[in-house]
Order: sequence, then structure tokens, then C-alpha cells
Amino acid sequence: MASLASLSRKDLLAKVHQFVPPMLDTFHKGQLGRIAVIGGSEDYTGAPYFSAMASAKLGADMSHVICEPGASAVIKTYSPNLMVHPYMRQTKHLNSTDTKDSVASNVTAMLPRVHVLVIGPGLGRDEAMQDTCTAVLKAAREKGLPVVLDADGLLLAQNRPELVTGWREVVLTPNVVEFGRLCKAKGVTVEGGEEGVRARVEELARAYGGVTIIAKGSKDYVSNGDLTLISDGEGGRKRSGGQGDTLTGTIGTLLGWRKAYLDKLWEHDGTLSAEDLLALCAFGGSAITRECSRLAFEQKGRSLQAGDLTEHVHQAFLNVVGEPSSKL
Repeated sequence: MASLASLSRKDLLAKVHQFVPPMLDTFHKGQLGRIAVIGGSEDYTGAPYFSAMASAKLGADMSHVICEPGASAVIKTYSPNLMVHPYMRQTKHLNSTDTKDSVASNVTAMLPRVHVLVIGPGLGRDEAMQDTCTAVLKAAREKGLPVVLDADGLLLAQNRPELVTGWREVVLTPNVVEFGRLCKAKGVTVEGGEEGVRARVEELARAYGGVTIIAKGSKDYVSNGDLTLISDGEGGRKRSGGQGDTLTGTIGTLLGWRKAYLDKLWEHDGTLSAEDLLALCAFGGSAITRECSRLAFEQKGRSLQAGDLTEHVHQAFLNVVGEPSSKL
């Protein structure tokens, strides 16, 4: 099979299409993706909602949000379709019976119920929130769960690199500023033009032992240090905050479908490897999100906000990936 790196954007998206589950009446609830977004602090309630709703709109069977109690009450008003769990605690909200271990255990107890974790949307930098996610990452690594890290979740990779180094089931999704911080933390200093960006992504991925990194920008560079893909589909021209949350939720669902493909929940040729599938999930998430942004900008123009992408997730998926046949 040709290396993914040699394929065109069209052919890469055709590969993504290969592991999209058909809609079969033999499937039962939960088989096509149980995704949990961990974040949502007192100050940030939109980000985990955008991520979890993107996951749901793309087609995950079950989308969870694990967040602070104050955020939970708010997020529940946004949509009754999400399952919202108020298990996280900021330092100032710890009560006399809470310990770091007890809070973390409430979250890690949910891990057997999910296929994929997205950590970071709306998380904030509070020490207790970061410590809880540290414990969750350790438990997820032991269980072999794929994890997407974004926003303040990337501080875990920056400040506690041992949590993710060498863990090839991790996807980091930094923007330009976050990417610079990660490079600085790892001593990556490659500079110079487009090839310079590509070289920095590849070197950073290798410095983290083969994690997959999506360096977001005018083009998205997807690399694990060995394989690099460039996602350059047209996007919107409004750079409102929060659009990256659609990306994390989209990748989460694609990773859930990856598991379904590897578990052979439907009949297929099985030619895609687990490693290639991981790269395709990152590339496909980028392509769908860029198309979401393009569609939303076409409709909203300068007024575009992150929430405008949510209603375009399904159409963006149809435009760039497409539905498989259900007649198997």
C-alpha cells in the first residue's frame, strides 16, 4: 500500500471514508463512539460544549462532558443531548471531604465507559484541575485510551512531558502560540518559512516520542515525526476563538470510529493499520473543521463565532468525506 505521505488530499480523504462506519441496524447504542470531554471550569463553559457537540454532530453515539459543578449547571442548559458530569474541582471549590485522590477517582471511574478522551477545552490552569487531569492521563495510558490534548490541556504536555512522551495514542492540537511554547519546552528551534514549520512539527513530534501533533495555521501540519500530512483545504477567514474545539470533538469521534474499524464491527478489508488510522483521524478532523469554518464564514462573514461551526459539522463531513454505503 502506498505511503499516506505520497497521497493527495482527495486520496487521503478517501482513506478516511474507508473507516467511516455504515449505518447498520445491527449496531447497538455506544458502539460508534463514546467520547468524553474533560474541561469546563468556572470561567469557561463554551469550549467543552463546542467540542462535545461537534463529536455528537459528527456521529458519536454518546458525548460526555466532565467538568466543574458550576460549569455543569450552565452546560446542561445548552443542550439536553450531552451527558454532563460535575466531577472536576477547582482549588477554591474543594470542600472538607475532597482530596486530590478522591476527585481524580470520580473521573477515572468513568474511563471504562468511554472510548476516547478529549482533555483541555475550558480546563483552565487551576492546580487542582491540572492535577486531576494528570491522574486521568496516567490511568488512560494504562488502559490504552486515545487522548486528544488541547488548550490548557497542552500545559500537561508542556510542564509534565513524561505523561505523554512515547505514548503514540496521543494527539496534540496546538495553535501558533501553544506550538511555540511546546517547542521552547523541548528545545526545538528550527526556523524558516513553510519548510521550517514542517521541520519544527516533525522535530517536536520526535521529541515527544512519536505523539501526533496538529500544528494549526493557514495550513495544518499533521506529524508523528515519521509521517507528515498537510491539511490545506479552504477554511473561513474569521479567526474567532473556539474554532479549535470543533476540531478536538471531530477528532474524538474519528478516533471512536477507528476503534470500531479495528474491532471489525462491520465487514471491511482491514487494510488500514492502527498507526495509519491515527494519522487519518487527525487529518480528517482537520479537513472537516476547515470545511466547517468555510461554510460558517460563507454564511456569517465577519460576524462568525465558534458556535456557528457546530451546525455545519454534518454538512462539512458530507462535503469532504461522505457517507459509506449501508448495504453490506
